Amino acid sequence: MQVSLTREELLKPLGYVTGVVERRQTLPVLSYALLRQHGGETTLTSTDLEIEIVAKIRKSDSADLEMTLPARKLFDICRALPTGADIVIKKDGEKAIVKSGKSRFALTTVPVTDFPYVQASQWEQALTIKQSELRRLYEQTHFCMATQDVRYYLNGLLFELTEKKLRAVATDGHRMAVTELLLEKNIKSERQIIVPRKAVQELTRLLSDTDDTAELQLGVNHFRVLTSEFIFTSKLIDGRYPDYTKVIPHTQTKLIKLSRDSFRETLSRVAILSSEKYRGVRLNVSNKILRVTAHNPEQEEAQEELSIDFSGDDMEIGFNVNYMMEAISALHTDQVVFGLNDPNSSCTISSPDIRYPQYVIMPMRL
Repeated sequence: MQVSLTREELLKPLGYVTGVVERRQTLPVLSYALLRQHGGETTLTSTDLEIEIVAKIRKSDSADLEMTLPARKLFDICRALPTGADIVIKKDGEKAIVKSGKSRFALTTVPVTDFPYVQASQWEQALTIKQSELRRLYEQTHFCMATQDVRYYLNGLLFELTEKKLRAVATDGHRMAVTELLLEKNIKSERQIIVPRKAVQELTRLLSDTDDTAELQLGVNHFRVLTSEFIFTSKLIDGRYPDYTKVIPHTQTKLIKLSRDSFRETLSRVAILSSEKYRGVRLNVSNKILRVTAHNPEQEEAQEELSIDFSGDDMEIGFNVNYMMEAISALHTDQVVFGLNDPNSSCTISSPDIRYPQYVIMPMRL
């Protein structure tokens, strides 16, 4: 028995599943993908025991077939083959033979019975949204997630379902991103889930920027995203997310409207001479002027001024310039609103016309 495919039919599904496959695996079987032909459908499956992706290849009337294949090696082979190449994959003892034209590759396999599956629980809630909207939620928040924080619940993205809203929140304790999406139907019951960092990164890569729909299914310990091209299942982080609403300033005494591109370019230039370790810049707000300065241990200094429409008390405050630039880059508007209270309080960055996404950044001492 064999599977006959074109290079293009196989390349995209392989791209989906290889993202989950770690280069260094504690279990050798986790570097393999399961090629399955069953019930008139051909699929590829990969997992790291926390995440599972089932990529749909095509409809097929061929006989049932299952075999494992080294995912990254097969992906590299397909990429190296010419456009439009026909590929035949068949099992030969303990090897998988991949043929295309005059090329022949013999790959190792592992027993299909050794291939693990993510055992998802029963799904309690489901909702359907556009892939582009779900991807936007991830793109506007994912960079604020913590990385290997001992507060494990911060190493993920909070999804909060309330009435007709799906809200996404990410924070690493120094900055926070909040955005939301209005749903077409009311939610049956309010719910919070924490999606792991790797799952967020993979879904940001997998989801298309189109109006094609995706179905979200929520369980006790897992969540799933179903599209016409793949089924993505992930474990959830078991923990209670902190009350993020307490971090958002309710009022701000200084609201400065700036050109998004000019502000980002100014920060980018001044950041060149900031400390490589702390990445701090100092912002000085005075009458009609926003002055941005940076210093480094080599006693070098950068300074740039922006004209602003603001009159009030002078103030000086320091921030991590990377945090500010990432937040500004995630806003797709011509102008941004920079909100301040005092040198010891966090700032907010948002668009002038819409409430979300909103970014909160804690100050730093310089």
